[in-house]
Amino acid sequence: MASVRPFRALRPTPEAAERVASVPYDVVSSEEARQLAEGNELSFLHVVRPEISLPPGTDEHADEVYAAGRAALDRLAASEHFVQEGEPALYVYRLEMNGRVQVGIVGLVSAQEYDDDVILKHELTRPDKEDDRTRHLLTQEAHAEPVMLIYRAHEAIDDAVEAAMETEPLFDFKAKDYVQHTVWKVEDPAPVVEAFGEIEHLYVADGHHRSAAASRAAKESDKPGAQHFLAVLFPMEDMEILPYNRAIKDLPAGPRKFLQQLQSRGEIEETPIADPDEPGMVGVYLGEEFGWLQMTLPETQRDGIADTLDVARLAEHVLEPLLHITDPRTDENIVFVGGIRGTDELERLVDSGECDVAFAMFPTSPEDLLDVSDEGELMPPKSTWFEPKLRSGLLVHRF
Repeated sequence: MASVRPFRALRPTPEAAERVASVPYDVVSSEEARQLAEGNELSFLHVVRPEISLPPGTDEHADEVYAAGRAALDRLAASEHFVQEGEPALYVYRLEMNGRVQVGIVGLVSAQEYDDDVILKHELTRPDKEDDRTRHLLTQEAHAEPVMLIYRAHEAIDDAVEAAMETEPLFDFKAKDYVQHTVWKVEDPAPVVEAFGEIEHLYVADGHHRSAAASRAAKESDKPGAQHFLAVLFPMEDMEILPYNRAIKDLPAGPRKFLQQLQSRGEIEETPIADPDEPGMVGVYLGEEFGWLQMTLPETQRDGIADTLDVARLAEHVLEPLLHITDPRTDENIVFVGGIRGTDELERLVDSGECDVAFAMFPTSPEDLLDVSDEGELMPPKSTWFEPKLRSGLLVHRF
C-alpha cells in the first residue's frame, strides 16, 4: 500500500509567491527561461534552470551550473521572502484553467515504494536526463520540483481536501498563463496519511525523470530526508490529458507518394476539423495544398494493452514501416508537440518547411494510463501531455 507523509516545507511568503513560482524546468528552453526570469531575482527558474544566471552559451551540464542552482536556492531560503515551516504538514494545491479545476495533495512519497512498484511508471527514462536531475538533487540537497502522481479517488481524502479548502489559503494568484494557483495547509494530516495507506498504487503522471532521479539520489545520499521525494497527488477523476502530437521533419518520398502509402494502410478522407473526434482516428497534415485529412488507424496486431493506444497504432502502422522510426525517443526525424500548442502549431511546422507532415492525435485517457501501468507495460514516448502544469518553488523539500 502507498504512503504519503507530511514535511517541513520551505516556501515563499504569500506576498512573494507569484514572483517566485515558475514553470517546470522541462517545459522551457534555457533561452525561454532566461526571458521569463529577466528582471526577477526571485524567480525559481534560477534554481531549476540555473544556467540562466551564467553567461549565455554556458553548457547546461557544467559544474558551475549545478553550483549556481544550489547558490540560488540558498539565497532564496535565507531571504526575507521565504519561510521554513516549523512543523511537518501536508498541503492542498488547486489549479484552475479555463474553468476546469483539479485539486491535489502535496506531500512526500517513498523512493523505496517507487523501486518496489507501489508507485507505478508508464514511460522509459533517458539515462542522460536522469543523470542531470540526480546531480541537481544531490547538489541542492532538495526536491525543488514536485512530481505529479495520480491515484484512484478515496472518500476520506476528498473530505480532508474539502475541509482544507474552507480555510484561508497560503497562496492564491493567477499566473501569466491565466492559470489560478491556490494552496492551503492541511491542519490535521493524520486522516490523509491513513487514507493513502489504503490505496494500493500511485501512478507517475508527469515527472518520470524526476522520480527516477529521486530514487537514485535516495541510494547515493546518506541523509534520511532523501528517502522521500516531493509529489502532488491528484485523483484520477480530476485529470485531463491533452494529445501529444507528432510531426516528421523529412519524408523519404514526397507528400503525394506518402499519401498513397497512407491510403494503403487505412481509410483516408478530407475533414474540416484538424483534431480527431474519437479514438482510432488521426489527423494528417501535408500542407495547404492537401488541407487536413483524417485517417482511420488499423487495429494493432500486437498483444499488449499499450499497443491498443492510438500513439502505438500510429507507430506500428505508419512510423515504423513507412518512415523507419523504430525508437521515437532517439530518432531525430520526429518532433513531439504538446497539445497545449494546438493544431495551429502543426500547420506552422509544415507550412514553414520545418516538417513535411504532422499528425494530430486523439488524447490518451487517464484510465488508459492506469490500465497500462497496472499491467506493468510501458507507453510509447510522449503519450500524455498534462495541463495545467504545476508551479515550482511554492513548496520545497530540503533534506
